[in-house]
Amino acid sequence: MAGYLLKRLLLVIPTLFGIMLFSFIIIQFAPGGPVERMIAELMGHSSSIVSRMGGGGGDGLAGGAGAQLGGGAADAVSSKYRGAQGLDPKFIKELEKQFGFDKPAHERFFLMMKNYLTFDFGKSYFRDVSVLDLIKEKLPVSISLGLWMMLITYLISIPLGIRKAVNDGTPFDSWTSAVLVIGYAIPGFLFAVLLLILFAGSSFFQWFPSRGLFSDNWDELSFIGKVGDYMWHLALPIIAMAIGSFTAMTFLTKNSFLDEIRKQYVVAARAKGLNENQVLYGHVFRNAMLLIIAGFPAAFIGAFFSGALLIETIFSLDGLGLLAFESIEKRDYPVVFASLYIFSLVGLIVGIVTDFVYTLVDPRIDFETREV
Repeated sequence: MAGYLLKRLLLVIPTLFGIMLFSFIIIQFAPGGPVERMIAELMGHSSSIVSRMGGGGGDGLAGGAGAQLGGGAADAVSSKYRGAQGLDPKFIKELEKQFGFDKPAHERFFLMMKNYLTFDFGKSYFRDVSVLDLIKEKLPVSISLGLWMMLITYLISIPLGIRKAVNDGTPFDSWTSAVLVIGYAIPGFLFAVLLLILFAGSSFFQWFPSRGLFSDNWDELSFIGKVGDYMWHLALPIIAMAIGSFTAMTFLTKNSFLDEIRKQYVVAARAKGLNENQVLYGHVFRNAMLLIIAGFPAAFIGAFFSGALLIETIFSLDGLGLLAFESIEKRDYPVVFASLYIFSLVGLIVGIVTDFVYTLVDPRIDFETREV
């Protein structure tokens, strides 16, 4: 097993490199970019951009921006950027240098990957803060949503799936299936809006807060009060996120257990005089759970990073999902690529951990005998 895990760890590097390279190439052909965005804002809102760029104390572009937009337009020449008419080409070159676009694409890519090896993600283009600090700032929200959603989903879906398998075809199995299918059919964001209107709006009940992760008086609360306030704010978002995830996990658990229950070794175990609990949890459980464990990496990544975008928006929770979306929209490439790098790295590592857990659940599995 140690040799297999070592091979998988070594494969992380080329896999991660391939993901970043493919994404970087796509970005090169995407319309727009940070330079174009800055030019558009300069042409439309020069005064606000000047103050923003001046606040960073960087390249001194702010001082010249006003002059470049003034009467010198007659001396300006056309540039490769759409909408740049009226701007001095020297100023455009300074913008390119500020964003790192004065270097060839391949040089920018390898410089980025060199920095990423040491988790140096640089600074956001449009926020005066390092990308790592920005991600750390948003991480608690995503961890809170993802961790609690996964915990609740697994704690409810696995026991329910086992019971449905044991009682297959009974009225209990039928009505729980109907409830699960209805819950799955309701989009999470629509259910979130419904919860917000019913339980966090002024029209019906004001039982829960409608935004944020903490109350304004958080620092004044006791430890017990902080725990209660934290769970109070998380209740509606977690319910909205988990409503659809119960169905897939429950049916996956049920079908996995049904497949194992019908196998010959279960008949043999019962013939030896073992009771149903001994058969179910002593023999069936570890075999049936392999399929559940296999889906853990995708569930982990989805819950922590990509599955909460609409929920974060509806409940005004500033997490990683919303950060990644806004960064793509604004062409804030350092944040976009840093998020992709971290998400991909976590996904690859979790996949390796999952294989290790396989061997803990069922020691008969030997990864050493198969190709990586």
